[in-house]
Amino acid sequence: MQESLVVRRETHIAAPPAAVFALLTDPEKILRWMGTEAEIEPQPEGLYLVNVTGARFARGSFREVVPVHRLAYSFGWEGSEVVPPGSSLVEIDLIEQPDGTLLRLTHSGLPSAEQCAGHAEGWAHYLDRLAEAAAGRNPGPDPWHGRT
Repeated sequence: MQESLVVRRETHIAAPPAAVFALLTDPEKILRWMGTEAEIEPQPEGLYLVNVTGARFARGSFREVVPVHRLAYSFGWEGSEVVPPGSSLVEIDLIEQPDGTLLRLTHSGLPSAEQCAGHAEGWAHYLDRLAEAAAGRNPGPDPWHGRT
């Protein structure tokens, strides 16, 4: 795997790791910051299915679940030949800090620099919304709703 084809994001979230973990693994809480539908089974081999924009489903399965500390799941887009379901890997580490949580995300296995750029933009957008929700604020309607 080429190192250049990896998306890495770090963001500080003003909430404890347990609150951030819940926003990543509870289907109802996910919808506060991303998506219109979610079916999440946060256990090894459990389903990860989120209709991210109301027009596009991300699908994969959990590989690793360490409550309040780490998630790893396969990821891809239903109906996509470029990034099909389960074809890439998302890893999220939550590191407790005195004033909240450092979230480190690594998305690997993407097929091209163009896909990395698009997914980097998506993660930046949704992690900002996650940080707002975790801090107890309403991120508002998703401006990406309906985007394919």
